[in-house]
Amino acid sequence: MLAKRLSRIEESATIRMSHIAQQLQDEGKDVLNFSLGEPDFKTPEHISEAARQALDLEYTHYTSSAGIVELREAIAKKICDENKVDASMENVIVTPGAKQAIYELMMSVLDEGDEVMLLDPAWVTFEAAVKLAGGNPKWVKRVEEAVKYESLESVVSERTKLIIINSPNNPGGYVLSEKEQHEIAEFAIEHDLLVLSDEIYEKILYGRKQVSIASFDGMQERTVIINGFSKTYAMTGWRIGYAVAPLEIMKGMLKIQQHSVTCAPSISQFAALTGLRSSQECVQEMVGEFQKRRDVIVKQLNDMGLHCVNPEGAFYAFINTLGHGNDVEFTELLLKEAYIVVTPGSAFGLAGKDYVRLSFAASMDDILEGMERIERIIS
Repeated sequence: MLAKRLSRIEESATIRMSHIAQQLQDEGKDVLNFSLGEPDFKTPEHISEAARQALDLEYTHYTSSAGIVELREAIAKKICDENKVDASMENVIVTPGAKQAIYELMMSVLDEGDEVMLLDPAWVTFEAAVKLAGGNPKWVKRVEEAVKYESLESVVSERTKLIIINSPNNPGGYVLSEKEQHEIAEFAIEHDLLVLSDEIYEKILYGRKQVSIASFDGMQERTVIINGFSKTYAMTGWRIGYAVAPLEIMKGMLKIQQHSVTCAPSISQFAALTGLRSSQECVQEMVGEFQKRRDVIVKQLNDMGLHCVNPEGAFYAFINTLGHGNDVEFTELLLKEAYIVVTPGSAFGLAGKDYVRLSFAASMDDILEGMERIERIIS
């Protein structure tokens, strides 16, 4: 009874692991859930207050499908000022979550059989969105080695249409260097490819600088920036994201939005506007806490013999499981012996088969307890 396209994708591994954690908790188990891809902080009060005011003013109806003018203008200004990309309101579409923007982009630019290059490992929804749009993913390994022109060249074909980059990266925690991005930009220009630059974690950085590939010469006209408010302002449940795209692509995405979700939630749009226009001190405080957690996790894991690359951004530790089975075996070991929930790395691509992703969007108490449980079962 189901469409054939659904046979090409699996359920989301990250959401599945969260469901497993909830089931164990419902059974009364003392579960530590490190599978979540959302900040564990409250949405800043001034943003929530803006939503309450929007309710009082009865901003509870459909908005323009592309988003309210004020928010699109504020996003365009942010992109110009911070990302050094010459964007206007006409290039911006506000979506119910960044994930919706990604899906709309795939549906707008991919024809059946088109190929999309993914840096392996990659966030699970990229591959699924490509396949749902009829495309075929092609993988370029990027775990602990830099992306090079030659590695991109090895998988390109006449059907290649798009390259996806995600920096800071989920699940790897790395930040693409300017050199890597220049290699990707040069490759995209020479092969006339589009680039999706997922910058959802751009504010969650640890001593690194975020540079948007769209700011490089010749790249703005072929780059779609995907971003949102979920990670930066702890607004995951508000479902508010956006894309900044060349006008033709933006109009294609808008058609899909009009005929699917209509528009992003009105209340969330007004709340997001306040987030952009207000002090960013709340973001800095959150990132400071993430960095403290990262430092504890990386030191303790490496001290117990589990190799963990120091995350440069986002809030994930990508842990090498060699010596303790593959990613699935290690995930099962943690689940059965320690009631710890992580996500197997193979969910993110072939390069993740010897890794697990541990989210440190969890309290320091839970992190310290989790490190003790892991050390007990592997010692």
